[in-house]
Amino acid sequence: MDEEQRETIRALPKVELHLHLEGAAPPAFIRGIAQEKSVRLDNVFREDGAYAYRDFVHFLSVYEAATSVLKSPQDYARLTRAVLEESAASGVIYSETFLSPDFCGGGDTGAWKEYLHAMMEVAEEAERDMGITLRGIVTCIRHFGPEKAKRAALCAAETAGNWLVGFGMAGDENKGKQRDFAYSFDMAREAGLRLTSHAGEWRGPREVREAIEDLRVERIGHGVRAIEDLALVDMLVEKGIVLEVCPGSNVTLGVYPKMSAHPVEKLRERGVRITVSTDDPPFFHTTMADEYEALARTFGWDAEMFRSLARTSAEAAFCDETTRSALLKRLETA
Repeated sequence: MDEEQRETIRALPKVELHLHLEGAAPPAFIRGIAQEKSVRLDNVFREDGAYAYRDFVHFLSVYEAATSVLKSPQDYARLTRAVLEESAASGVIYSETFLSPDFCGGGDTGAWKEYLHAMMEVAEEAERDMGITLRGIVTCIRHFGPEKAKRAALCAAETAGNWLVGFGMAGDENKGKQRDFAYSFDMAREAGLRLTSHAGEWRGPREVREAIEDLRVERIGHGVRAIEDLALVDMLVEKGIVLEVCPGSNVTLGVYPKMSAHPVEKLRERGVRITVSTDDPPFFHTTMADEYEALARTFGWDAEMFRSLARTSAEAAFCDETTRSALLKRLETA
């Protein structure tokens, strides 16, 4: 890949569907908030200022420690602005971000609405000023348990609309079963929210199948280990289930040893609907532009492949049809 091809690919308009808001916080932003509040964050940062963690479980604890300094709707407004600036700089024109009422008001519906309003105001300003559209997906946190998930689902149901468009589950995939959270997903579905769940990152293909059968989701966060069960891959194709693939995250966390071992290309070749996202970009030292470049370098994906990827992502977005039509038009005319 020569320099001209590289720049062309990095400059393409991008659609991101799997982004954790707190996990996208630049380390300098979190350090700044902590200093303002005189809060010590021990063992959260490396000497070079990056986030410090050993493995996936430790990553979750560092994530929650960093998030602990965000205590108000105003903090989340500032966070939203910082994240959107980073995304827009990488060419993202539409993003869906995961939001947890557990972090935004402790699961209290009244407090959650205040946090949500603050984030929505900033998102509206960013769309006007930076040309990036943001939508929210409430996530329950798997390792917080099913009861807290019900509170998150209630927050989601009470604020469902054109901005809060989905419900899903994040957290430690090794805790409990997908079906333990069926009540919360049913509540969200009845409120008109679209559904996704993290699965098939750590526990393997069975977890993906259970998310589809027990929670009736239409998208899967990660889902890459479905490749280990080709009958499941065929099910994904038949049902049109979309995978929110985060290659850089998977490699950094050790799901795969290197990008060339990642199954994203095999899944795509077998007809699975693939999207690409960053997950928690500063934790994994990536951006959407970096993801595109790595895929081009490793698998030979060209600009037309990435345009097709962006269209698939726009079609799989949980936004309303008016927003989707405008997004597809932007992609067509870019």
